[in-house]
Amino acid sequence: MPITSLSSREFNQDVGRAKKAAQQGPVIITDRGKPAHVLLTMEEYQRLTRPHRKLADRLAMPGLADIVFEPEGAKISVKEADFS
Repeated sequence: MPITSLSSREFNQDVGRAKKAAQQGPVIITDRGKPAHVLLTMEEYQRLTRPHRKLADRLAMPGLADIVFEPEGAKISVKEADFS
């Protein structure tokens, strides 16, 4: 995704160019050589600002409560250490 940088003056003189560049990636608008604003498409803005779902919610499946899962307990034995 290319990032375009325009000065405030360039942006004001050719807004159409900035809008076309925003279709390809973010457009950074500088003011006195320092980044001041970012122009994005509405789709990209919405993607970046939509609420994030928890991983558990993403992994949840409909009907999950109907699945029976009863794993056997682990059998752990302890062995004496041999220091000889």
